[in-house]
Amino acid sequence: MPSQTATLESPPSRPPSRVGRKPQVPPDLSRWAVTPARADYVTIPIAAAITGYSAKAIRRKIEAGVWLEGREFRRAPDGHVLISVKGYELWVERGRA
Repeated sequence: MPSQTATLESPPSRPPSRVGRKPQVPPDLSRWAVTPARADYVTIPIAAAITGYSAKAIRRKIEAGVWLEGREFRRAPDGHVLISVKGYELWVERGRA
């Protein structure tokens, strides 16, 4: 039976020439950094991300009357429910469920 030896190619002794190439500099990512502006009212999915409550839990608080319209939330002219960030913060500070 013939011997089965794998032949490995040796790596080049020196790296490829970089003559004429500019050194690679990491891109400046600071110009792409996004800082969200503080909004007075946010949609339910955004409120869920901010507060840690699920969107379903937020809707249940609205349906159960725990959060009141005009205090913790409002309805936009198109009918969307918008959560008041300030209203939420006051609700937390009041400590009533």
